[in-house]
Amino acid sequence: MTALYNGVQYVLGLGATVILPLAIFIIALCFRVNISKAFRSAITIGIGFVGINLVIGLLTDNLGPAAHAMVKNFGLHLTILDTGWPSAAAAAWATPVAAVLIPLCLVLNIILLFLKVTKTFDIDIWNYWHFMAAAATGYIVTGGNWWFAILCAFIYEIIVLIIADRAAPYTTGFYQLEGITCPTGSTTAYGLIGVPIGWAISKIPGINKLKADPETIQKRFGIFGEPAIMGLIIGLIIGLLGGYDIGKAFQLGIALGGVMFLMPRMVKILMEGLIPISESIRDTISKRFHGREVYLGLDAALTIGHPANIATGLILVPITLLLAVILPGNRVLPFGDLATIPFYVSFIVASRKGNIIQSLLAGIVVISLALLMATNFGPVHTIMMKGVYNFPNGVTEVSSLDMGGNILNWIILKFAQIVHAVL
Repeated sequence: MTALYNGVQYVLGLGATVILPLAIFIIALCFRVNISKAFRSAITIGIGFVGINLVIGLLTDNLGPAAHAMVKNFGLHLTILDTGWPSAAAAAWATPVAAVLIPLCLVLNIILLFLKVTKTFDIDIWNYWHFMAAAATGYIVTGGNWWFAILCAFIYEIIVLIIADRAAPYTTGFYQLEGITCPTGSTTAYGLIGVPIGWAISKIPGINKLKADPETIQKRFGIFGEPAIMGLIIGLIIGLLGGYDIGKAFQLGIALGGVMFLMPRMVKILMEGLIPISESIRDTISKRFHGREVYLGLDAALTIGHPANIATGLILVPITLLLAVILPGNRVLPFGDLATIPFYVSFIVASRKGNIIQSLLAGIVVISLALLMATNFGPVHTIMMKGVYNFPNGVTEVSSLDMGGNILNWIILKFAQIVHAVL
């Protein structure tokens, strides 16, 4: 078991840019895709993810210090630090049950396909960490019950796959990702509550008449409605709110404008590798399942290149900090996951057909709920992070918007607490 754990940890340490192409290559061979075609596509997909990660890194590296500056500038003093999804993922993969859950979750997915419970074949092995996080929650709350931890991971996975199926019109339609769904744990969880909230907001008189998608904004405002210029403006505003001088604020604006401009191009590179191999895999799977429609499940990073998505996510950054201050009952200081907000609003934006105003209003409600859930999740999240994350000086409790503010994880937490109390 130790050797298996160490082997899994080594492979996981290579990161998504290696794990995803490797997984896709192996799966493609299993479905008898030509080896040269499978290899070429897998390498192109890896290169595409390198590009996406570089752009996300550009966003994180610039937005992180700006968020920290805003925290200092406004004198925010909250007792639970949002450490972000990377630390949560590292902690989830480090749990004792992680090594055995990778094959178990993959087998469960295949069984669900055969039973027609889902149409999504989730090959995004890296993002299985969300299932591991659910398992870790159950494991911690019940005092180390392996079987219950595995059950929690299975429940989470089943719900995520079903939501991904329901959200297929968003990925295949709005985002134009043919044959693709996005069973990313945080994206599906935020979409679960955000999509109906967005629908309700769209029925409010006055708001239902506002047309604020990127195309309409560009027509109305000309050059100022272009994605890169929108990124520049948003960056300038965030920088000035953080107390930056005009030069540093402009640097941030250029960086965020670059994110808005470059991300769609990086996604396009990834899709160049993905489309040929996904078509072959889907054709083979469809034949095995007698013509049934089957989707390939991949990272929601494929969706954040849309201008409406990035714009909504970036505008929500200063709003999230404001909400943290004024929201009664919140103790979480948003930080590590601020750059990940475009992932959270992905399905919300698609459900609103890119309407930034309606998406923004829905996002405000969802982020408010996420802050309260992350606050409630703090004690268990902190236990999970000990030994994995070096707590900054003065920080005694941590959480995250991605895991702690995720309604599916929060439901798992409550379920585990009830079971533990009964047992």
